[in-house]
Amino acid sequence: MSETTEPRRAPLHPYLVLLIAAVAPGSGHWAVGNIQRGVMFAWFMIVLGWISWRITGPDVSPIGKLAGGLLVYTVSILDAYRIARFRWARYHADRNGRA
Repeated sequence: MSETTEPRRAPLHPYLVLLIAAVAPGSGHWAVGNIQRGVMFAWFMIVLGWISWRITGPDVSPIGKLAGGLLVYTVSILDAYRIARFRWARYHADRNGRA
């Protein structure tokens, strides 16, 4: 009896994941199938945004007041792209017979 395996579905293109990640916090991780990591990033974005809003002075712009959350948001976008890029490269390397 021979073992049959279904062909793996191609992962989303990394640029598409980058675009999805830029739309909403955690959505890029959701697109690559890592929902828990996306929720974690969204949670820390909210928490650090709230903390930086509370500790900044009244003369700071709204962007500056949200600096903590925006930092986490930026890291989340880059992390989702990195994961998608690795999965894309691994899929094409496996498909072409390289391991």
